[in-house]
Amino acid sequence: MPFAAGYFLSYMFRTINGTIAGQLVRTFGLSPNALGLLTSVYFLTFAAFQVPLGVLIDRYGPRRVGVILMTIAGLGAMLFGLGRSVPALMLGRALIGLGTSGALTTGLKALVIWMPKDRLALVNGLFIMCGGLGASAATEPVRLALRAIDWHVLFILLSVSCLAIAAVLHIIVPEKKNDGAVPDLRALALGLRNVYLDARFWRIAPLSASVIGTAFAVHSLWAARWMADVSRFSRGDIVAHLFVMGLALTGGAALIGAIGNYLRQQAAPPGKTFGMACGLFVIVQLLLLGCFPFPAYALWAAFAVFGGMTVLSYAILAEMFPPELIGRANGALNVLHLGIAFVIQAAMGAVVDLWAPDATGHYPIIAYQAAFVLPLVLELAALLWFVRPAPIPEPAPEPVVALLSESRMRLPGRTSLLDISQATCTEAAPTEPNY
Repeated sequence: MPFAAGYFLSYMFRTINGTIAGQLVRTFGLSPNALGLLTSVYFLTFAAFQVPLGVLIDRYGPRRVGVILMTIAGLGAMLFGLGRSVPALMLGRALIGLGTSGALTTGLKALVIWMPKDRLALVNGLFIMCGGLGASAATEPVRLALRAIDWHVLFILLSVSCLAIAAVLHIIVPEKKNDGAVPDLRALALGLRNVYLDARFWRIAPLSASVIGTAFAVHSLWAARWMADVSRFSRGDIVAHLFVMGLALTGGAALIGAIGNYLRQQAAPPGKTFGMACGLFVIVQLLLLGCFPFPAYALWAAFAVFGGMTVLSYAILAEMFPPELIGRANGALNVLHLGIAFVIQAAMGAVVDLWAPDATGHYPIIAYQAAFVLPLVLELAALLWFVRPAPIPEPAPEPVVALLSESRMRLPGRTSLLDISQATCTEAAPTEPNY
């Protein structure tokens, strides 16, 4: 629960931009490009720390790492709340991203340590559901709070909350003792290298990164700007739609986790489940992009549901890699999630900025359609990569096999090269999940 509380705040920081973006634009005169850069710096520092984060979590455990990072998040929120210039806000936002960078992976590591593997899809879903609650809290509750306090005070209160969570983590979370010797940093780095060299990892990583990166980037900023400029919603309507998106993310994470858990029990390949979910997400984006006459609440709620697909990604990694490597594996994938989210969120702002606003300050529909096409192209390319047929290794040519067999016959009493190669391949062949 303390880890889930930290993840709640992490998602609240991520999605609060849509609620306070209008005030930031009016206060600092931000263009779409500047707004996208200011808010996306969260993803930049978040992503940059994922690789060392995984190593540190596997080496020192989720408790100690979580305490330090939540303290940094609290300091960043304090700086953001006290900031009176764009550079100060960017620095505070960068520290918030760094501090909350471990909110997900420390919690996932704790679940891998304490929960049985056949329940991970379900408990991952329940954990990520708390992030959806944070996304919901960043909408209507924040809007109501801003009637009594301004956003500066709000961030100071969030800073105090981060520090309180750090204290709780330090006081009540137990340590899990290692069964053997603790590996040194060099061994941990080699484990991370093995993750990045694993072909199975690179089959799922591009699709997971493009889909989840898009969900993060749009939900945390550009959904609200689309509603304001394309749908011409009022501020109250925008916050109401974002609130529904947060609830959909909450329920979606739990639902996807439960469905993934059920399908796993039915021996359904988890990769197939993930691929089908990604295909549905692409369809939802096409419906939004084409401005089809569907209820806005339904379309944006459907979009938000697929932000919970990290449940499936991390459950697949838990089957690929052993528990002592899972912190690095999750970090290796998360750096791609957040790195792509940073690129997409900043790039979409640059695309929208290619058009000039009208007299009322609204940007044209074509500007947002062009911006939303960018992540869609990435997702379709990654989906094609994911569903491509896996290469089948060819058997050794008959003349080579015959030659090796003859060598065994010519050297009785000795082990031939054929025996060695067969034994090596039999012992070294990895056991892969059925994708």
